[in-house]
Amino acid sequence: MTSFNTAKGTDLRTDDSLLKLADLIKQRSDKNGELEESTSAVRSDVDALAQRDDGSTQAEDAKLKALQRSAGTDPLKGSALTVTLNDAPPDARAAPGYPEPQANDLVIHQQDLQAVVNALWQGGAEGIRVMDQRLISTSAVRCVGNTLILQGRVYSPPYKVTAVGDQEKLKKALAESPAIQNYQLYVEAYGLGWQVDENETVTLPGYSGTVDLHYAKPVL
Repeated sequence: MTSFNTAKGTDLRTDDSLLKLADLIKQRSDKNGELEESTSAVRSDVDALAQRDDGSTQAEDAKLKALQRSAGTDPLKGSALTVTLNDAPPDARAAPGYPEPQANDLVIHQQDLQAVVNALWQGGAEGIRVMDQRLISTSAVRCVGNTLILQGRVYSPPYKVTAVGDQEKLKKALAESPAIQNYQLYVEAYGLGWQVDENETVTLPGYSGTVDLHYAKPVL
């Protein structure tokens, strides 16, 4: 009866008729990437039109530029830190004095990535890029299983988080974060990946996706 209700008259064993979930996720991720490129091109056209003489004053132009910088839609250049997190090796064993690991002990979780992002903001980051995407105020770092879903795109580890700002303040914020201190215990115990690199000059891309807010509405 369960098979009957699931099949709905289709052949459950026909691979060609049913997309695997992983294939569907990758397909949607690729499509979102194409849409992001299209949005970026349109945004560039809008910016070019905005630069024409429209009668605005220098003060108004400066205010608009400051808002774009704060919103993360303009590229940002400066010294930076890059934090790389990775799953433990496939043959990972516990270090002496630690219990044998469970499956969840060996992979990067959402709270690990979020802890890094939060600490970097706390350390005064002027802008942050996760993988190849710039974060803005509405960005949500979410993980499903051991994959990251960010602004409609899907990524697998290793995960790279790059922040432009004062390197010493950023490193201090990372070191003082209780959540990251807890993560470091798993680095020591099971070999989870943790690497912090200083970058002399990095240019973060401006956010090029949509800034429209989507929210649920009550059913009347």
